[in-house]
Amino acid sequence: MRTWRVGTFSMGASLVFLGLFLFFSKFMGLDLVQVMTAWWPLLLVVLGIEILLYLFLSRQEKPVLKYDFLSIFFVGLIGTAGIAFAILSTTGIMGKVEEVMAREERSFELPAFSYQIDDSIKRVVVRTVGHQMTVESTEEKEVSLFGTYRVQTAKKAKLLENADDLISANQKGDTLYLNMKSLPNEIGMFNAYGETAATLLVPNHVKLEVIGDGNPLNLKPRSLVNDWSIESVSSVVVDVAANSNLKVAAVGAQEVRGKDGDWKVSEVKNSDGTDIGRKDAFYQSGQGKYHINIADAYDVSLNTNE
Repeated sequence: MRTWRVGTFSMGASLVFLGLFLFFSKFMGLDLVQVMTAWWPLLLVVLGIEILLYLFLSRQEKPVLKYDFLSIFFVGLIGTAGIAFAILSTTGIMGKVEEVMAREERSFELPAFSYQIDDSIKRVVVRTVGHQMTVESTEEKEVSLFGTYRVQTAKKAKLLENADDLISANQKGDTLYLNMKSLPNEIGMFNAYGETAATLLVPNHVKLEVIGDGNPLNLKPRSLVNDWSIESVSSVVVDVAANSNLKVAAVGAQEVRGKDGDWKVSEVKNSDGTDIGRKDAFYQSGQGKYHINIADAYDVSLNTNE
């Protein structure tokens, strides 16, 4: 007579149940995490039923349970995996893992921003907070910003609903302060960072100060009739017309690029005459009435349009 060892039936039944769950999950839209979280308690039920059946059907006065340890091991292994999935799901870690796996790179339009400029505003100060940005002068009497941003996300909805999520504007006296905000970033082991490509239009008659955060910047002064000041950016590209009335000064740059003869370059030296690997460069078009001063930039490039 064949000996019944507790665990043999449980392992077979658990494999059947797991196979059925996985099979029907294809049609019910369930994923592996949901399946492993939901079905593993059935293992305990099946194993308990098998023990009760063994005791009930045993004809011995004092039945002794005999276990199939290999089957019990596999049942316990599958059950442990299910418990681990359940614990991770409870703590929220599994949800984060699912979200990371479902991420894809998406691009969205930045919410449009505009701020009317009156005669009381003489200066605009912009903090870019790491955004890639193009700054362009305009004859319109308003500061406006538009562009796109790209993020890795599992959601199809925009991260930025309105302009207040991207930029804050405060007028103090004759100065308008614009503080750019970082894109929403997840904190922890599943960091996801976004990139922004924005264009900022500034009236050409006001002074402009841009304070960067090691980000690239593209300047298009066009019909500029005031001074611009740029500092703490990684790289700057200045596009100027050959007939403009500008003087561009790059102080302490490590790399200076442009057509031969555009820049007047001098090496920056210590008090003892040794070279420190930085350059002061100057470019002038026309009488150089209006100034663009660039400080603390690694790379400065000049494009002159005939």
